[in-house]
Amino acid sequence: MIYDFIKSYLFRLEPEVAHERVFQWINKIAQSFLGQIILKKLYCLESNQLKKQVWGLTFKNPVGMAAGFDKNAEWINLLPLLGLGFMEVGTVTPLPQEGNPKPRLFRLPNDKALLNRMGFNNHGMQVVKKNLQKRKYHDFVIGINIGKNKLTPNELAYQDYCKCLEYLYHEGDYFVMNISSPNTPNLRDLQQKQNLKVLIEPVQNLNKKLGKKPLLIKIAPDLSDTQLFDLLEVIKDFQIDGLIATNTTIHKEHLQDYKPEMGDGGISGKPLQNLANHFIQQIRSYSNIPLIGVGGIISPNDAKQKFLLKADLVQIYTGFIYYGPSLPKKICQEILK
Repeated sequence: MIYDFIKSYLFRLEPEVAHERVFQWINKIAQSFLGQIILKKLYCLESNQLKKQVWGLTFKNPVGMAAGFDKNAEWINLLPLLGLGFMEVGTVTPLPQEGNPKPRLFRLPNDKALLNRMGFNNHGMQVVKKNLQKRKYHDFVIGINIGKNKLTPNELAYQDYCKCLEYLYHEGDYFVMNISSPNTPNLRDLQQKQNLKVLIEPVQNLNKKLGKKPLLIKIAPDLSDTQLFDLLEVIKDFQIDGLIATNTTIHKEHLQDYKPEMGDGGISGKPLQNLANHFIQQIRSYSNIPLIGVGGIISPNDAKQKFLLKADLVQIYTGFIYYGPSLPKKICQEILK
């Protein structure tokens, strides 16, 4: 009820402004010890039954925040106070970039969805590293989602991924190669079998040289089944540790609130749910690779469905915007039933 009141105000603001403002508020509350206690009391649920071991890492609970929510690692000491078990920073690129022109983020309330074409806007790996070094909660798992700069051609993309991996290696618990955002030109071409081999090999070789942290791939929900199985063969050959299924979709059919003037971009939220679940099913028919399910988790039951499909962990984003900060705790309560 409280969040419904706050949301009515936030939804009058531009989405990017609202995003920043709400976390400025939470940050003010979290500055005091009493504020931290209040946030934990409201939003956190502690239980040994919620703990999950994946890739040798211990997750306090299996509910995480997806990449894109905290691109620059500015809120790494706030999200643990909101009931999450882990988070993913980024997408981070070697050089800072502004991303696509605004407006580039749109709410579709009747669809319980967002449309974004952010374009890997971030402050670059040097700033992100400084922010990650301020980490307080070392029992809170942090993944780092890495990508290429817009002006880097695909044939040299591996260099950008290697730069980010090496520079941020000691700051992340796991790493994700984002090759599936629809908002960087031609990025999704990296998912094609031959391109993927050329990309993954040097990155995984560097990862092994540095000590071998879990390395994941985030995939698009718009691949054909044949493309998906080709991708699964490649990641098996190169010993990729896990998958994130899925990124946003470019399909906009049957949306109530979408208007052509909003332009291109990726759709997240409820319309993505069935498509993302289909991909989890397809992956599980082929492989037992550790899997993070993301896409369309608007309610606790949506998360439960992904666990029933044998996702090891889940991530939220759009559901957090529509449901509010109580969503992680509600999902954890559903898990314990």
